[in-house]
Amino acid sequence: MLGKTSDIVLILICLSQLFERLQAEQPDFAEKIIAVNSDLTLLELDLSKEDQSILVENINIVFHCAATIRFNEPLKDAMQLNVLATQKMLALAHRMKHLEVFIHVSTAYAHCDREVIEEVVYPPPVNYRKLIDTLDWMDDDLVATLTPKLIGERPNTYTYTKALAEYLVLQEAGDLNIAIVRPSIVGASWKEPFPGWIDNFNGPSGIFIAAGKGILRTMRASNDAVADLVPVDVVINATLAAAWFSGSQRVNRPRSLMVYNCTTGGINPFHWGEVEYHVISTFKRNPLEQAFRRPNVNLTSNHLINQYWITVSHKAPAFLYDLYLRLIGREPRMMKTITRLHKAMVVLEYFTSHSWVWNTDNVAMLLSHMSPEDKKVFNFDVRQLHWAEYMENYCMGMKKYVLNEELSGLPAARKHLNKLRNIRYTFNTVLVVLIWRIFIARSQMARNIWYFVVSLCFKFLSYFRASSTMR
Repeated sequence: MLGKTSDIVLILICLSQLFERLQAEQPDFAEKIIAVNSDLTLLELDLSKEDQSILVENINIVFHCAATIRFNEPLKDAMQLNVLATQKMLALAHRMKHLEVFIHVSTAYAHCDREVIEEVVYPPPVNYRKLIDTLDWMDDDLVATLTPKLIGERPNTYTYTKALAEYLVLQEAGDLNIAIVRPSIVGASWKEPFPGWIDNFNGPSGIFIAAGKGILRTMRASNDAVADLVPVDVVINATLAAAWFSGSQRVNRPRSLMVYNCTTGGINPFHWGEVEYHVISTFKRNPLEQAFRRPNVNLTSNHLINQYWITVSHKAPAFLYDLYLRLIGREPRMMKTITRLHKAMVVLEYFTSHSWVWNTDNVAMLLSHMSPEDKKVFNFDVRQLHWAEYMENYCMGMKKYVLNEELSGLPAARKHLNKLRNIRYTFNTVLVVLIWRIFIARSQMARNIWYFVVSLCFKFLSYFRASSTMR
């Protein structure tokens, strides 16, 4: 269920850089794709009788990936897209005559109210059937009022409804052969189809770009919290392997619902402080075009300190820049950008300030059952992932594929970054001189304190210089 018409889908695929390698290796691949019209929110997925017949007669494997990934989606909408749509997909799957495997893609954060998350389906906080019936008669205002109470310790409607969807899959699986794959924070590709491929601002990507542009200067996060990033091709490979294993083992083992936590933190941990370092380092070496300021981000877990830096480093510069735009007759835009950025940061704060422990025994088992050749072709062994290299490819992928910036523009971007550095040094020098003239030069006590601090610094420098000479 890929789009409105098969022609549009095939045109988009043929134009996408993602499929260039596939086009080169299999020029006629598009002939194997049949796209059907569908709407997940409507009865029977809004499938025509003809399309339903095609699916019922021909489908062997279902990968149910469709969902809303907006964290702050209204609960009614999130239930429609993440829970009810899953129920409709299962109903359709039960009619498929040759179905061997049904793969449901969930999220590793579906049960983020727990510190340790096993590869099992946990009981939901409420009965999903009763909730569906209740939301049906409630108006939107009443639902919005009750949402915080309903989701409890979960941070948003996304994780809440994904947990409900998992339990629905368990309850309504019947005789279907089902597996659930739970990826964590999905990022740019690691190897396939090429390193660093990304085509959206979802997840941390928008934050990384804002940091590279110099717009994001502070963020509430714990330097020591594990950033459970997982490359998109790792998720795809693990999902394909899960489908293969469920299909190949269905005769040899009792029917049971397998869950795979597709995460990196427990196997190859990488922390938010390290993420910040590599993102900033990459964008200083390979700057984004027309940066607002030099890349520099301060991570803090303290709410008050973060609010202070938001005022000083975000709102004040944005206000001054918009004032400048008004003076030259242009439309102010920076405060709007900062407002959107802060909304995205608030959504991500929960995930950048906490760490979880995911059990990945089933993922390890899956890998152990694969042949050496399959392990190469469908590699999802994140122990081999080198984070510094991956983050550089990730940043360069955003520059090239999301912002459409060519590498030929790097010299000009570096020159612009040097210009911003000189402006900052000039501004800081003028600020120090003004502070001296206005406050220190007019007060004897301030001058005495100033001279004391300067002399103390001089003594420290002299001491270290003498110590280094003696060595």
